This record gives sequence, structure tokens and C-alpha cells, in this order.
Amino acid sequence: MSAHDPVHLADEPVVLVTRPGCHLCDIVRPVLVEETAAAGVAWTEVSLSERPDLEARFGELVPVTLIDGFIHDYWRLDRERLRAALAALT
Repeated sequence: MSAHDPVHLADEPVVLVTRPGCHLCDIVRPVLVEETAAAGVAWTEVSLSERPDLEARFGELVPVTLIDGFIHDYWRLDRERLRAALAALT
């Protein structure tokens, strides 16, 4: 499985892959909360502590934002790119 292959982790179209103690996750999460709420798009969070099978794929990239199973952003979250992607979902 390559980094470009989609991965289905949840029923929600937007997934934030995190890990405990991740300071970048703490920066990205409020942006994701705000923008998904404004767009009316559901999201969920998946922690690598609960899904160790994902460590090899996402461990070095956390936080990872997935949209429709594809990596949208990692480490940081570009607000404008996120808005455009969320608008395309609705």
C-alpha cells in the first residue's frame, strides 16, 4: 500500500490521524473543527494509539488530514486548501 492509495478509516469524509502528546495535532485540531463546522461536514479523529496498524503508513506524518480516504495535508493544515476541499464535498 502506497501513501497515495486511499484508506477508509471512518464513515465521516474527513479524518484527522493523531497520536497522544502530538503538539502539531493540538494546532491542527481547532482549525479542522472550525472549518468543518462552517462547511457542515462531519469529521472524526483516529489515534495511532488505538490503531497501531497505521503507524507504518502515517507515523512520521502525524497529524494527517484525510479527505475521502486520501491524504490532504500532514504536519500542518492549510486553511484555504481545506476550505476548497470541504466545499467540493458539499
